[in-house]
Amino acid sequence: MKTIKTQSLKRIASGFLLFSGLFSMNAQNQVIALWNKIPDEIKAPDYKEKPELKDGKMQSTSQVSVPTLSIFIPKETKPNQTAVVICPGGGYTHLAFDKEGTKVAEWFNSLGITAFVLKYRIPTDLTMKNKTVGPLQDAQEAIRYVRQNAAKWNIDPNKVGILGFSAGGHLASTASTHYDDKVYESDYKVSARPDFSLLIYPVISMENAITHKGSQ
Repeated sequence: MKTIKTQSLKRIASGFLLFSGLFSMNAQNQVIALWNKIPDEIKAPDYKEKPELKDGKMQSTSQVSVPTLSIFIPKETKPNQTAVVICPGGGYTHLAFDKEGTKVAEWFNSLGITAFVLKYRIPTDLTMKNKTVGPLQDAQEAIRYVRQNAAKWNIDPNKVGILGFSAGGHLASTASTHYDDKVYESDYKVSARPDFSLLIYPVISMENAITHKGSQ
C-alpha cells in the first residue's frame, strides 16, 4: 500500500512539474499585434495569410497583412539588457519565419539577449495605399515599441538594435538609414533609430545592375 501511495505521489509530482515546466516555457514567449490601427491599410477580406506549418510550428508565411511581434525573453535571471528586432528574409514574397526568425531569437536568448521577431507586411497594392513604405512602417514601429516598453523586459532603451536576412536585411538597412523619415503618425515619442544593425546576406540596393531581382 505504501509503495502504491508513493508511486501515486510521484506521478502527481511529475505531472505538476511537467505542467509547471510547460507553463514556464509558454510564459517565455508571447505574440502581440504591432498596431492598434494599421497605417494606410486597405481592407481586403480575400487576402489571407498563408502560413506553412510543420509539427504545429510555423516554418514560413506569405500574404502577411497583419504585422506581429513574437517576443522571446531569456531564461537567465540576469539578461544583458540588449534587445534585437529580427526581420526574416523571403524576397518580400514570404517570410522564412523559423529559420531566420524563431531559431535566431532562441540563439540570442542563450546569450541573454531579448529578441523580437517581426512578422512584417508583404508589400502589395491589395492591402497598402503605399507599398513602398509598408514594411518600413512596421520596422520603425517595432523599434519604437521595444524602446517605449524597455523597462517591462529589463531592456536598456539605448541598446535596441535590428537584424535582417536577405530582403529582411534590406528592410533592416532601410530602417537603419531612414529612421527619421516620417512615414506614419506614431503614438510613441521615442526614436525609431536602431542602436546597432546586423545585416545578414542583405539585399542592400534596388538598383537594377546589382539588386536581387526577386526582392526588387
